[in-house]
Amino acid sequence: MADDLGYECITVNGGSSYSTPNLDKLAETGVRFTNCYATPLCTPTRVQLMTAQYNVRNYTVFGELHRSERTFGNLFRDAGYATGIFGKWQLGRDWSLPAHFGFDTYCLWQLMRRPPRYANPGLEINGERIDFIDGEYGPDLILKHALDFIETNKEQPFFLYYPMILPHDPFQPPPGTPDWDPKRTGEQYDNVKHFADMVAHMDTIVGRVIEKLEETGLQKNTLVIFTADNGTSPRITSIFNGESYRGGKGTTTAAGMHVPLIVNFPGTIQSGLVCSDLIDSTDFLPTICEAAGIAIPNDWMMDGISFYPQLFGLAGITRNWIYSWYLGQRREGEETVFVYNKQYKLYADGRLFDIIGDRREQTPINMNQRSTEQQAAAAVLQGVLDQFDGIRAKAFVEK
Repeated sequence: MADDLGYECITVNGGSSYSTPNLDKLAETGVRFTNCYATPLCTPTRVQLMTAQYNVRNYTVFGELHRSERTFGNLFRDAGYATGIFGKWQLGRDWSLPAHFGFDTYCLWQLMRRPPRYANPGLEINGERIDFIDGEYGPDLILKHALDFIETNKEQPFFLYYPMILPHDPFQPPPGTPDWDPKRTGEQYDNVKHFADMVAHMDTIVGRVIEKLEETGLQKNTLVIFTADNGTSPRITSIFNGESYRGGKGTTTAAGMHVPLIVNFPGTIQSGLVCSDLIDSTDFLPTICEAAGIAIPNDWMMDGISFYPQLFGLAGITRNWIYSWYLGQRREGEETVFVYNKQYKLYADGRLFDIIGDRREQTPINMNQRSTEQQAAAAVLQGVLDQFDGIRAKAFVEK
């Protein structure tokens, strides 16, 4: 899972600003989804992804996953899988949390602190706090631990969760680029000109993981899923389908929530398939559990829907809408609530947008001028909002 990478950044999706050959190949030999959506910001998406529940049920504060929750790590560990998490944490500062949420081993940035992440980073590795000072590069250190995890567990089932730290700002040059400085410390230096190189390095890391699976003979027995936690930084403008496209991280428009989704499983799932079904970040847990044959406990509140059948070209259970209760870094009571399908988005305050014709959501459809079709769509979407109304208060009482 890339950090701050919108749908428009991947070449095979229609982007032309960056080099993503490894992801393009994964898509060409696997399944590419065109309508996958995260939340507008990192922590909310991570909470949804790991628990398969909308934030209205279990989001408490930015940078935290409440200890009462269970994750896909718990499910896979309980099923006998070796489990590892490598990359960005930002889910609570407590040494016990990775194991508590189901991970046997880890190499993480921002578990107990927020040190530099790129040149000369600070990481937490299996209970040890390590500051690197000899020109090391954070993403490459994390990659090594991920590859070692694959090597160590190649003879048994394993679940690798890789929440990457690239290409989030600060935008700093990676190794192998002209401006790379192995003596750089801190995160003060920040220049958008390096974003393209960071995307390319991220793509190279994905390629290294695939190479490792090939070397160990595991690729044909390993389901690989690539996605992102939210849209691209608004400081970045890319070329998408021949037009200028500004990132929208932190906003509730498509630019803030539309993310890539590529799935690869050679010899098992479809090759070269493009699927337009709606997918959101709650759908990953039930999908990987279905792939692994892991039963989800009956008491698990499940908002996600498995898209595993779609990987074989089957219809599966397709979702007709995506719900979002978005708080981000603000205070309780300032949440933005909305629900949308492929064409219309309805906010809890009554605003309705045609998100095909008005992707930036600049002009709400006048309530007194809605067509019969628009009125019908709004009624359906309002029913979804009503379905979730009141859940948040209950969640706060319980926690």
